Amino acid sequence: MLFRSKALQFMSPNVMAVNEINKPIIGDDEVLLAARSVGICHSDIELLEGRYIIPFNYPIIPGHEWSAEVIEVGKKVNKFKKGDRVVGECVIGVEHFGFSISGAMAEYFIAKDAWLHKLPDNVSWTQGALVEPFSCGYYATVRADNLDASDTVVVFGAGPIGLGVVAACAAKRARVIIAEPSAERAKVATSLGAEHVVDPTKADLVDQVLKLTDGKGATVVFDASGRPEAMAKTLEVAAFRARIVIIGISVGGSAPAQLGLVQAKELQIRGIIGSPGVWPETIRFISRTGIDLSKLVTSTFDISEADKAYQTVLNDKSQIKVHVTSKAN
Repeated sequence: MLFRSKALQFMSPNVMAVNEINKPIIGDDEVLLAARSVGICHSDIELLEGRYIIPFNYPIIPGHEWSAEVIEVGKKVNKFKKGDRVVGECVIGVEHFGFSISGAMAEYFIAKDAWLHKLPDNVSWTQGALVEPFSCGYYATVRADNLDASDTVVVFGAGPIGLGVVAACAAKRARVIIAEPSAERAKVATSLGAEHVVDPTKADLVDQVLKLTDGKGATVVFDASGRPEAMAKTLEVAAFRARIVIIGISVGGSAPAQLGLVQAKELQIRGIIGSPGVWPETIRFISRTGIDLSKLVTSTFDISEADKAYQTVLNDKSQIKVHVTSKAN
């Protein structure tokens, strides 16, 4: 007898449905997982629209930000057992889980044991599903070279990644300034440890930052907005010998920039993508600092309403992070 599982499937560009599919059968090096919490990312929307960065085929099950419970393990799996709480990485060599490989937006799904990490007991299912986006923000702080309590940080953009940067910097006791026009998102940033909010639509951004830093500027600047004009402004708000980390992606975008400031201020500028090699470190950081990333989740839906969750993301721009949950045994 075949057991059935609810799953959200992208059937073709801009067409999705919650369908009943056969419960997956695992291989010797695979793990059967019951999804507990799955986040929706902007890249999932790109997948739905048919324009993801690597090849894929419809139908496809999305879901690359997730936490899950181990239900069954293959014969060659010895690191995990039934009942373990786990999260899993997205980029698997040339493949992307939840994109070129069907993902976690289902009651049950499978993953290779090599992709998985155990979730500490003090990290909730919701927090676990935020490990993937938070790891990008955490990795940015690692690439900022010895960021600590002596630093004054400016973060451009209070989306999920930018808020992760705020939380990581605040946990490292840095002074954090968030540049964000949305009052609701700025409020979340403040709850995660940002000390000051500057609204770039109400007054000159550079003037606001210089006023808060006694005319010196920020020692570390992160752009998580992906807006070319914001990337250009990072040079202007940076202090002498500041470190600048560009996280936001702007494919083909451009904006005028005062490039002479790179030399005049002796700036270090780094671009990053993803979070290579830092998942175990990220999970330990969340567990040991006790930061509450669940504040990023603004709406939650059951797996049976996963399509409605995606419609909410598409139609309500006030959402920060929407999660889909399941209680399948």
